[in-house]
Amino acid sequence: MYTIISVIQVFVAVVLIFLILMHSGRDAGLSGAFGVGTGSGPFGGGSLVERNLNRWTGGFAILFGVLTVVLLKIH
Repeated sequence: MYTIISVIQVFVAVVLIFLILMHSGRDAGLSGAFGVGTGSGPFGGGSLVERNLNRWTGGFAILFGVLTVVLLKIH
């Protein structure tokens, strides 16, 4: 069980890193290279793509935290 959750944890971490890199920063980051663009708004999420990117990033961050706690409890 520990091994399966550890593998899932690594996968979630890699996806989370990719999602964070997709966000547009001050210099537009990697999101400009992939055509996400720079959104306007209070959180930089002017477009639908940017808002969905924020939701996915938040979801994977929560999943990462939950998996970390589960791994700490079962180990």
